[in-house]
Amino acid sequence: MPFKLSVVQEYEETDISYSALSRKYRIQGSDTIRQWVIKYGSTDVIYKTSYPMNKPKDLKIVELEAQIETLKRKNNRLEHELENRDHKAAILDILIDIAEKEYKIKIRKNSSPEQPTDTKK
Repeated sequence: MPFKLSVVQEYEETDISYSALSRKYRIQGSDTIRQWVIKYGSTDVIYKTSYPMNKPKDLKIVELEAQIETLKRKNNRLEHELENRDHKAAILDILIDIAEKEYKIKIRKNSSPEQPTDTKK
């Protein structure tokens, strides 16, 4: 349903034809898109002029549910990415600790700035 609504919205907001949209989205038959526009759109199909039209409550509910699902998937993906970054940061800290201890090298910068040394000869 969200896909259909996005195609209808693109038709209504642009000057693109049914056949061009059919090719763009690989939808067989431009008549399919015309039917979607008639069913879900707010455009007069013959004259392509907008007129205010209240969408049925069921259609609004479907649109909102689709938006909620999209946002849930995006939120889950972002939470997963954040968790991965936290794990990577923890692993990097451990590796730095090991390198500093084993090789007796200083990798991390000091929290207090050091005084510059005079290297003039």
